[in-house]
Amino acid sequence: MAEPTIRELAERHWQGEGDLVHGEHPVRPIAGRQSEEIAEGLLYVKSVASANTLDTGEGLVMLDTGGAFDTEHLHTQVRRWRPSTPLASAVFSHHHVDHVFGTAPFEADAEVNGWRRPVVYGHEEMPAHFARYARTQGWNTAINRRQFAGDGSMQWPVEFRQPDVTYRDTITFTEGELTFVLNHARGETDDATWTWVPERRILHPGDLFIYAVPNAGNPQKVQRYLSDWAVALREMAGLGAEIMLSGHGLPIFGADRIRAALTDTAELLDSIEQQTIALMNEGRPLDHVIHSVEVPAHLRDKPYLRPVYDHPQFLVRNVWRRYGGWYDGEPDNLLPAPRVAQAETWVALAGGVGQVLARVQELVDADDLRLACHLAEFAVLAEPANTDAHGVRASVYAARSEQQESSMARNILGHAARASEQGLRDIAGSY
Repeated sequence: MAEPTIRELAERHWQGEGDLVHGEHPVRPIAGRQSEEIAEGLLYVKSVASANTLDTGEGLVMLDTGGAFDTEHLHTQVRRWRPSTPLASAVFSHHHVDHVFGTAPFEADAEVNGWRRPVVYGHEEMPAHFARYARTQGWNTAINRRQFAGDGSMQWPVEFRQPDVTYRDTITFTEGELTFVLNHARGETDDATWTWVPERRILHPGDLFIYAVPNAGNPQKVQRYLSDWAVALREMAGLGAEIMLSGHGLPIFGADRIRAALTDTAELLDSIEQQTIALMNEGRPLDHVIHSVEVPAHLRDKPYLRPVYDHPQFLVRNVWRRYGGWYDGEPDNLLPAPRVAQAETWVALAGGVGQVLARVQELVDADDLRLACHLAEFAVLAEPANTDAHGVRASVYAARSEQQESSMARNILGHAARASEQGLRDIAGSY
């Protein structure tokens, strides 16, 4: 039986029949999938992110170029499709490393064949983010090992292909028969670019659309901008695009579907921000807010808005951080005692680690893994060399991880479980 085409897979996902949690997760490659021409002169490659190549009639233009792990594969697929057409330009939709590493082999082609070197376009804030990445290599190595369930071998890069042309609000360039209109937005990043190709009615939103709850919370990363993001989504929705090349996840075909996906995503972002600010305006602490804000009921079952990557509660925290700073409204947390001292005190009051671990088991039996995680963490903090405490912590976090639809939450919790299997609280930070 033939493998389904990208269009067929996209139809299944639109109908809610795809496996977004595992098989075709938006932030994973599709198993066995190489590349596919999903419309005339448009090659789509799905890895962690999508990489999309348009034949303009006079040269190729790439809308995102994949990560370092994609470079050879992407070049092979494009050259199989267009063996001798130069890469004229590439657009980096933002600075994240799964989008900006694919041009080097095409630049080598240009040098060998005497072609013009490809021109890379990006927002003016992009070079500052590349510099930040180099400055914080250790931190980014640690947090991305947690986020993506890394095996410990991944090292964050420090050298990047800088854009040749930067812009502030909008810029337009032409290659061959096609026009590329680049627009700035703040969303997952403050250097986001979305691209409109009017002659083909093709929209590339970058990570402003990822076929899931937007990555607008991410607990380990820098500030995201929900309401600004929603504005950009609504602007894109008004264009009448016929093909939308999602930054992650499968493309969407058809103007009505694209409009619905973009406006529904904007509504989700606006609702979470508005609910959060309303509670902040009542003077509520963060703990109350994160357990009160909900995704609107009519959006929860949309196949392109499932929380398979980011978690809605993480989005709430990002809104709080943007408008309210880091203080969570709990006065004992303003100038806190070290967590170890707190843990030692509470564990002593409970009658020792043995009593705490017994209570953890009762909570596990009652299927209250959320509270069980708190107690297991305090047991390990109080006695970091206690193998029984680590064993319980590992099993509790592993079970809690398995409950998560969000891969981001699942991987971070799973990372904690694997750390305790090694007698550590964290593998990446080695503590």
